[in-house]
Amino acid sequence: HPSESGFNTDVLALYDWVKARSGNSSILFWGHSLGTGIATNAARKLQEERGVQVDAVVLESPYTNIRDAAANIPITKIYRQFPGFEYLILDSMARAGMFFRSDENVKVLGCPLLILHAEDDGVVPPKLGHKLYETALKAYKDKSKVKFITFPHKLGLGHDYISFNPELPALVK
Repeated sequence: HPSESGFNTDVLALYDWVKARSGNSSILFWGHSLGTGIATNAARKLQEERGVQVDAVVLESPYTNIRDAAANIPITKIYRQFPGFEYLILDSMARAGMFFRSDENVKVLGCPLLILHAEDDGVVPPKLGHKLYETALKAYKDKSKVKFITFPHKLGLGHDYISFNPELPALVK
């Protein structure tokens, strides 16, 4: 069964594999949507358990933590009014050991952090990406290492198409 700790183990094993083969190349963690929680978890574990800082973390369409994400994604809107929503939906992830606390993770990271969010994201509300940015900005000693880029509605990038933006490589650099 997938688990938060299993994802962490997998990402750190992949990091070790890439690091052994990459020479002096930069290695960054790039997470999209659910993967943003995985990316911040792995970056934090690497830093705290091994004293190694990943070269950068890029978060595309992120959320603060999985509970906030589930409480705010549009598909749950109709269920929020029913008694038991918190227990049955929101608390079920915690009972399964799924937290993905990017908001807590960014408080201890020191590597460059880039947050990308489209204003027309219909899955993860942009307000969660902005809240995560504000949390990181408060925590980082070097504020210049934290960047937040939004993509306007008119581009139509939504939740899944930020990577299609032809300006993205330049923005990431």
